[in-house]
Amino acid sequence: MLNPNLKKQLEVISTKLRMEIMNEVHAAKCGHPGGSLSIADLMTYLYFEAMDVDPSDPKKPDRDRFVLSKGHTCPALYAALAYRGFFPTQELIQLRKLGALLQGHPDMKSIPGVDMSTGSLGQGISTAVGMALAGKMDGALWDVYTVCGDGEIQEGQVWEAAMLAGHHNLEHLCVIVDNNGLQIDGAIEEVNSPYPIDKKFEAFGFYVQVIDGHNFEEIAEAINNFKANKGCPSAIIMKTVKGKGVSFMENQASWHGVAPNTEQYEAGMAELKAHLAELEN
Repeated sequence: MLNPNLKKQLEVISTKLRMEIMNEVHAAKCGHPGGSLSIADLMTYLYFEAMDVDPSDPKKPDRDRFVLSKGHTCPALYAALAYRGFFPTQELIQLRKLGALLQGHPDMKSIPGVDMSTGSLGQGISTAVGMALAGKMDGALWDVYTVCGDGEIQEGQVWEAAMLAGHHNLEHLCVIVDNNGLQIDGAIEEVNSPYPIDKKFEAFGFYVQVIDGHNFEEIAEAINNFKANKGCPSAIIMKTVKGKGVSFMENQASWHGVAPNTEQYEAGMAELKAHLAELEN
């Protein structure tokens, strides 16, 4: 069980991250709000509780690694990194602007805290497997987390990477699938069904957990189970809601890659601010 005070702190942070996601994509007038909002709770738990990272030394050799395989949802990653202290929060509203720090996809060469440049779907998990394999060869104890989209796992490269991870028993690798059920063209089960996702990862030798990706108790338990698991890689299938936290965006594939206009932005922010006020009272 999570400490009630910690749980409340995490809920406050995740709400603030959702507000920053809205700020980012509205200011940029482009971006991917739906899938960014669906992983905000996970990003909160990873960066504020689970992962061993140091904003004052982003490249420290023994840090945990994170790879956002579905790189288009970088507004969530950027918000977490900024709130964790890797760079000023003022950078967030410069998203996608010419000459700004934050690009439309993560860039490991210029953005503090980004461990891998991603965007081409399927390649992120592959590099995460490579990191975990390198760590095993070096006898390192740090963990590698990677987040894939449920539409992304329609890519064959994902399963090649999973095969290699299972073959080498990469126990320090945690693959997290954001199973919000939607991709740019609609429902994943209608476009090209990857179900059953859990059984597929099990077939490649993974220890698999299926959780509610908006429940901090379940997220915490799953991450703790991953850390305790030995002898094989882990996969966490998170059941989430695309657009979570903004009512008119929730469960709508149309919000995959469209920025809100000013009226929509203000309405969404009003909802999030009201929720934050409830949490802080």
